[in-house]
Amino acid sequence: MRILMLSWEYPPRIIGGISRVVHDLSHKLGEMGNDINVVTCWENGTKEIELQGNVTVHRVRPYENSNNFIQWVLQLNFALLECCIKIINQKGSFDIIHSHDWMVAFASRTLKHAYKIPLISTIHATEWGRNGGIHNSIQSYIHGIEWWLTYESWKVIVNSYYMKKEVAGIFNLPEDKIHVIHNGVDVNKFNDVARDQDFRRKFAQDNEKIIFFVGRLVNEKGVQILVESMPKIIKNYWDVKFVIAGKGPQLDYLRQRVGELQVADKVYFTGYVSEEELKKLYKCADIAVFPSLYEPFGIVALEGMLAEVPVVVSDTGGLGEIVQHGIDGMTAYVGNSNSLADCILELLFNPEKAESIRKSALTKVYSSYNWDIIAKHTMDVYHQVLSEKNKSSW
Repeated sequence: MRILMLSWEYPPRIIGGISRVVHDLSHKLGEMGNDINVVTCWENGTKEIELQGNVTVHRVRPYENSNNFIQWVLQLNFALLECCIKIINQKGSFDIIHSHDWMVAFASRTLKHAYKIPLISTIHATEWGRNGGIHNSIQSYIHGIEWWLTYESWKVIVNSYYMKKEVAGIFNLPEDKIHVIHNGVDVNKFNDVARDQDFRRKFAQDNEKIIFFVGRLVNEKGVQILVESMPKIIKNYWDVKFVIAGKGPQLDYLRQRVGELQVADKVYFTGYVSEEELKKLYKCADIAVFPSLYEPFGIVALEGMLAEVPVVVSDTGGLGEIVQHGIDGMTAYVGNSNSLADCILELLFNPEKAESIRKSALTKVYSSYNWDIIAKHTMDVYHQVLSEKNKSSW
């Protein structure tokens, strides 16, 4: 099957979770014998065309730089469209267009109608969910494009039952149009990564337990809730170090806040970390914490579980579907720093429970969240759409 996949991010361009999902899914589909073409945004130091096994990656440059994000997205879509037309002219048409989120909606819809190729979209998150509603004209515009993309799609894929309920409600989609296919992780990701004590000493002393967070430093990821939990944790368990990896607009506020709480000497902000550094940090961590306020899925929690680190998450969105409290992780009340602190302290004071959780979590990842299973479910949706197309007049 020939599949055209559109995404605004793809490694090494990593803005959020979409990049890794598109990479891992496309490669697994390619391993299954499909011809995959990924068209995405160019990044400094990358090739415009790159063959990765059965995946051909095409990277395009928006027509001109713009400080206006909406204009930039439109320019990106023109560049995506131009590239896709060239591919089709040179190699022939595709069986399926698979688009990831609203940033590629314009090019996707145009290609669908121009070449009569069925369009499937994966909605990784929504503007409504990220902001707790629609509050201004920009959000309303993006929300409208998201609705338009789901309307134009033959099927819509979401990564959790939480997201299925969300998109069905806010976009008024029929239930049978939406398919839930969880995201996954590369189960071999940490195979060659050992706990590096010298590397660990860059962040914490040997006697300190590392409590680790990684993610964009934005309100929806809830790192501010972790910061507010720090005084209670430190008061009850002194030998800890909080390592916060990532960058984002909240960084200055978070630095200021840890100073106000007088815990700055217990916090290490790493800034951006490479993929190799991230894997080593996971292996050095004693607890991984993801206190999101809004999280459609939560792939970072799966990475923590795969790295054999006990995870503490907020009971929201897809995180609540991944983690079973007290069995393969700990779940705290959303936005509640006291509850978050209690969960972390329980693991610190109960190493036997932490060990049991670690083992159960690893088993769950291997059995339920590997890409072999996820790619098979995705292929099932592709085949269903093609079967329906062949029976239709379009």
